[in-house]
Amino acid sequence: MMKKLILIFIVLVIGILNAIEGEHKIARLHYKGGGDWYNDQDIIPNITEYLNKTLSTNFSKMQATVSPDDPKLFDYPFILLTGHGTVNFSNKEAENLRTYLDRGGFLYVDDDYGLNKSFQQQIKKIFPEKDFVELPTSHPIFHCYFDFPNGLPKIHKHEDNRPQAFGIFDDNGRLMLLYTFESNITDGWSDVHNDPDDLREQAFKFGANLFYYIMTN
Repeated sequence: MMKKLILIFIVLVIGILNAIEGEHKIARLHYKGGGDWYNDQDIIPNITEYLNKTLSTNFSKMQATVSPDDPKLFDYPFILLTGHGTVNFSNKEAENLRTYLDRGGFLYVDDDYGLNKSFQQQIKKIFPEKDFVELPTSHPIFHCYFDFPNGLPKIHKHEDNRPQAFGIFDDNGRLMLLYTFESNITDGWSDVHNDPDDLREQAFKFGANLFYYIMTN
């Protein structure tokens, strides 16, 4: 019952905001360094369609693209970073990203394989004083809408390592950044990788949990 009341409240708030501002877009981060920041162009249209159906949100299926040093970064409450290879932030970009996150923005980073080493280095440019905290299976993000008793699902197998979810929190305990490793959630949002239907469903359900958690926390 409480979940339904919270969802109704979210729908009402989003409806008011949409009436004032129009549809909200999820933005993809256009980073430098050589990694394919643009990969799988269907993931945002697909996840927004699922969210709109499941959570009664009104996200635009058209993704926005924004650079880390762009003032328009602050127009988007949710930013996605994914891809393979290398990520690099300039000092200005790192400073802008930190300000964005400190002011209430959220960054979801999904390692599509090969991103981990450089991202682990670059995050220290943004938050040199903070460390990643691995989210335990008891964390609410795994149970707030759909239940994931074993924590983060493994959607696309690159290696045999277990899937892990790491967070960076602000001083008040708000999750500002989620980093998923050895899971590849966004592969399951894409049509092109031929992941099994049951794993794709798990990926979409985790996406619903992610957005539900952000909107209610």
